[in-house]
Amino acid sequence: MQTLYLGCLALGVIFAIVSVLVGDVIGDALHGVFDFVSVDFLNPTVLAGGITVFGGAGILLTRYSALEAGAIIALSLLAAAFLGVLMYLGVVKPMDKSEMSNGFSMSELPGKIGEVTVPVPAKGYGEIMVKFGAGNSLHTAASFDHELLPAGVKVVVVEVRDGVAEVSEFEERKGEDL
Repeated sequence: MQTLYLGCLALGVIFAIVSVLVGDVIGDALHGVFDFVSVDFLNPTVLAGGITVFGGAGILLTRYSALEAGAIIALSLLAAAFLGVLMYLGVVKPMDKSEMSNGFSMSELPGKIGEVTVPVPAKGYGEIMVKFGAGNSLHTAASFDHELLPAGVKVVVVEVRDGVAEVSEFEERKGEDL
């Protein structure tokens, strides 16, 4: 039994190290192959934590208690289940709820209002800053109307071509009926 406990403990520690070091690489390589198994409590973090605790508790109980093998297995399984539930409720579930992306797509740029940060010449490139959610993003820009746009001018993104935001000066209409 000692070998089983040591194996579980080692497996859990190795999984933790590998997932920290190359977790994103493996996830990108698999491209969501296992997304169909999306039961929340079968989260790899919870399972690896449970297996690690099972192994650690088994080793400790074997060495430092006078319990029978069956009782040690039962207590180790209970400790693993308890920690798994605790980990799920305390870490995994709250993290799912708090996940927020500040990413955007270039296809979302047309129609957005921005500000010129690096002057945009009539022919050539400058830079604009566009607000997305709570953050700002900087983009290479070209003048759609082939006019000079100095720094600080408000602009509207007309279209995106080859990764470059084509912009025109933003004119606010005041007092007109639309």
